[in-house]
Amino acid sequence: MKTRMGFAWFAMMIVLAFPASGQIQKHFSDVSNKVKATEDATEKRVILNESFESMLKALDMVQGSPSISKADLAGIDRVKATVREKQDELSGLNGFNRVPDAQLNAFSAYVVQDMEQADQMITISVITLLLILILVVLIL
Repeated sequence: MKTRMGFAWFAMMIVLAFPASGQIQKHFSDVSNKVKATEDATEKRVILNESFESMLKALDMVQGSPSISKADLAGIDRVKATVREKQDELSGLNGFNRVPDAQLNAFSAYVVQDMEQADQMITISVITLLLILILVVLIL
């Protein structure tokens, strides 16, 4: 019986891992599509900034959980650093030049690509990733 439950748990984790692995990128891809569909540069900045803020807030909440492993904490730190860097670049803070209004669509696509590349280098467990995604959805 324990073997069957263990196998069922393992199978469920595999099923959940595939859709979860690309969900952060999907979140930023959806944001990029909203940015591209918006005409006003100020609104584009608001959409991008709110997306960065909600992701950072979700990451902070997950990071505060006592059940998160040290490896996940390190991965979350790297994701947070990447998101903060993009937010600073958008706003022209911490040594970055502010993204010009005419380049906001390209910047939003760049964020998606950069997060896809970061996903290959950053390891976060499936459970932690799902928790982050649930919090992002709830925050929005």
